[in-house]
Amino acid sequence: MTYFSFLRENARWLTASYLLAVFSGFGQTFFISLSGGDIRAEFGLSHGDLGLLYMLATLGSALTLPYVGRSLDHFPVRWIAAVVIAGLALFCLAMAGTFSVWAVALAFYGLRLCGQGMMTHTSLTAAGRWFSAQRGRAMSIAMLGFPTAEALFPLCFVALNSAFGWRGAWVVSALVLMLMALPVLLTLLARDRVPSQAEVAAAKTEGRQWTRAEALRDPRFWLVNLGVNAPAFIGTAIFFHQVYLVELRGWTLELFASAFLLMAAGVVCASLVAGPLIDRFSARRLLPFTLLPLTLACFVLAGLHAPASAFVFMALVGISNGFNGTLVGAFWPEVYGTRHMGAIRSVAFAFMVFASAAGPGLVGWLIDRGVAFDLQVSTMGLYCLIYCVLLALVARAYRSAQ
Repeated sequence: MTYFSFLRENARWLTASYLLAVFSGFGQTFFISLSGGDIRAEFGLSHGDLGLLYMLATLGSALTLPYVGRSLDHFPVRWIAAVVIAGLALFCLAMAGTFSVWAVALAFYGLRLCGQGMMTHTSLTAAGRWFSAQRGRAMSIAMLGFPTAEALFPLCFVALNSAFGWRGAWVVSALVLMLMALPVLLTLLARDRVPSQAEVAAAKTEGRQWTRAEALRDPRFWLVNLGVNAPAFIGTAIFFHQVYLVELRGWTLELFASAFLLMAAGVVCASLVAGPLIDRFSARRLLPFTLLPLTLACFVLAGLHAPASAFVFMALVGISNGFNGTLVGAFWPEVYGTRHMGAIRSVAFAFMVFASAAGPGLVGWLIDRGVAFDLQVSTMGLYCLIYCVLLALVARAYRSAQ
C-alpha cells in the first residue's frame, strides 16, 4: 500500500487521531502558561509559587491517569473522546471562573488530566490499536496534531486575550471544544476501524499480549521510560522558564517565540520521516537514536549564547519531539501487544506527565539556589547522551527476547 492510498483509505481515523492531538493543546504547558502573568498578578503569586502550584497539579494528574487511562481497554474510543472533550471544556470554564489560588490549582489539574493526559493518551492509543503493519505511519499523522496546536493556539490566545481578556479567552476555548471539536470527532468516530484483508495479511504476527502487571514487573519497561520521557522533563522545564532564559541571554521574548515555528516544522518533518522508518525497521531498532537530537539541542543551548542559537535549539527540540513521540507511540504496542495497551500506556503516559511536572519545579528550585542555568542544561544533555547508550542495550535485550 502506498503512503497516499493509506491516507485516503484511512482518512476518517487518521483525522480523528490528529484532531485529538490538536485539541489536547488546551491542556498543554505552552497554552496554559500564556495566562501565567495574569494569574500571578491577580492572585499575588510569585514565579516560584505559580511553578509549584502547576507542578503539584500536574503530579496529581499523573497519579490519576493510570486509573482513568485503562478505560480505553473497556469502552469505545468514541465514548472516551466525548467524555474527555466535555471534561476539558468544563475545566476551561473553571479556569475562566477562578476565584482563589485553590481554584487555579483545580483548573490546572483538570486541564492537565483531560488535555495533556487523556486527549493525548486517547489519540496515540487509538492509532496504535487501529493499525499494525502501518502503525508507524499512523503515529506520524497523529503526531502532526501537536505542532499544529503549538503553531496556532498561542497566536489565537493572544488575539482573544486582547479582545476579551484572559478569562474570556478561556471561555472561547470551552466553546471551541463543545461546538467544534465534539461534533466533528463524534462524526469521525461513528464507525470503528476494521482492518482490511490486505492489511491483515501484511501485518506482523502479534506476539505475547502483556498485562499491565506483567509490564510493570519488567525492568526494561522502567529503563525505557527513564529515557524516552527525558524530552518531557527538559522541554517543559525550559519552556516554563523561558522568561528567565531570555533575560539571562539578553534576547527578547519575541525572538524566542518566533523560534517556535521552527520547532513546529521540526516536529512535522521528523514525524513524517520517522513513521515509514518505524514500519521498515521497527521501533525497537530505532530506539537508541531517539535522544540524539535532544542531546545536541541541550549542548547548543548551554554552549552558544548568540540569538541564532535559539533557532537551532528549537529546531532540534522539534526534531526530537517528532521522532520521539512517533517512535514511543509505536514502541509500546510493538513490544507489549495491543490487548491491554490502554492500561500499559496509561502508566507510561503518567510517567511522562510526572516528568513534565518535575521539570519546571526542579529547575526553578535550582535557579533559586544559584545553580547556573548553563550547568543545568549541560547536565540534561549529558543525561541524554548516557541514555543513548543505555537504550541501545535495552533495545538489544528486547530483540534477544523475541
